[in-house]
Amino acid sequence: MSTYTLRTANPAKTRCDVVVVGVVQAGNGLLVASGGEEVAKAYGRTFRPLLASLGVTGKAGEVTKVPTGKQVSSPLLVIVGLGKLGKGETATPAAVRRAAGAAARGVSNAASVAIALPADSLELLRAVTEGFVLGGYTFTAYKKKGSDDSKPDQPGDVVVLSPSARKREFVRAFEEARLVADAVAATRSWVNMPPGDFTPPSFAAAVEAAVKEATKGRGAPKVGIRVRDEKELQDLGCGGILGVGMGSSAPPRLVELTYAPREAKAHLALVGKGITFDSGGLTLKTHAGMKEMKSDMAGAAAVVHATLAIARLGLPLRVTTFVPMAENMVSGSSVRPGDVLTMYGGTTVEVLNTDAEGRLILGDALVLAAEAKPDVILDVATLTGHMVVALGDRVSGVMGSPDVVDDVLAAAERAGEESWPMPIPEAMDERIHSSRIADLAQHDWVRWGGGLFAAAFLREFTGGLPWAHLDIAGPSFNSGGAYGHITSGGTGVSVATLVDYARGLCE
Repeated sequence: MSTYTLRTANPAKTRCDVVVVGVVQAGNGLLVASGGEEVAKAYGRTFRPLLASLGVTGKAGEVTKVPTGKQVSSPLLVIVGLGKLGKGETATPAAVRRAAGAAARGVSNAASVAIALPADSLELLRAVTEGFVLGGYTFTAYKKKGSDDSKPDQPGDVVVLSPSARKREFVRAFEEARLVADAVAATRSWVNMPPGDFTPPSFAAAVEAAVKEATKGRGAPKVGIRVRDEKELQDLGCGGILGVGMGSSAPPRLVELTYAPREAKAHLALVGKGITFDSGGLTLKTHAGMKEMKSDMAGAAAVVHATLAIARLGLPLRVTTFVPMAENMVSGSSVRPGDVLTMYGGTTVEVLNTDAEGRLILGDALVLAAEAKPDVILDVATLTGHMVVALGDRVSGVMGSPDVVDDVLAAAERAGEESWPMPIPEAMDERIHSSRIADLAQHDWVRWGGGLFAAAFLREFTGGLPWAHLDIAGPSFNSGGAYGHITSGGTGVSVATLVDYARGLCE
């Protein structure tokens, strides 16, 4: 477990095993990024020739290690690229966050690290801290105990250097950044869990344990939790959750979290899709389409940890969170194409594709969220492959009430998470009402605009309240190598966006 400290020290004189500085591409050459000037000064005129001789380009994410030969107090210098800067430009929080993440993976076997990246504003300090914490994330729960792979390869002491480290607002920003980064990391760990060990009952138990941990001790926030089992869901009439979950031997669950501080300035409802494994049901997925479907609960994990982070931050905001959990499996009791489900609230839905199950469990939860009468509802879901086709695997789609969508996009930009607005065209209303035997059609097999269809379907369950839907199907899981502060596996996407959005509601 790394210990993080915020200091104002000179990086050239800081006694750590490693000191990290950044370089940027500016004009025809390289410049040391702000925060690392004293290191460059210690090398004097030899610094730029040194960079050239090592082949340093300054491109984003490039990491170069240099023994210092006592030019500075640390024996090893790590130089990380921040990319290009135009004339008069300064490093952006996004570039700094990526660079800090890359640096975290470049300081292996170091007991202590000093980070001298740009951190002279609250936004940059947050980016450095979050980037380094998350860039060094590893999931080792299933590695053989005592093996090298089972030990997180991170320094014991991390010193983040900032010229404003003694200012109260910087200390607070530093502490909050660590808290949010920890929430993102916890989300990643849940998403990375094997699906056989993280069935709906196991997932619900993990949420109970997380709430217990977050609320213990003097001064801890109060977060209420209720777990509804399959019998309660039956009594409640949650036909969507039950319909999806009835093909599995692991029964579904619905978890409700409440955070209600005194003098709350607004009320936010969060809903997250919790499909712990998605086989596609009777509309069976291909083998390739199934291999990462343990991540189909990433939205649920995100809203849980965002809720706990909001509570730990003490934001004056009421939060009501609904997490429907089910496993979409194949058996003699699986829901069939052509079946009609009665959702919570009475709306009937004709099921035409059992692999479009997420919208069914979300429908029940959204009606419950609307009944809580919040000021705004946000739902987060790994909902459609269509959104991945449209936006790629690193960008979330955001749809819903225009004002809410705009605020979510602004929060995502502050959080360093890529998002893009998508429409819900009027024609989608006709498509979702195309069933001849039920109120709504769950799917229609038209190839085009499936992600927009899904959003239009969800809107039917929001009671007309201000609402936005975050489709995180692409960026929720990184099946490739690490880049920036994103590591392989679960990414924890949307946690930071939700927390920033919550901050905005408190202003």
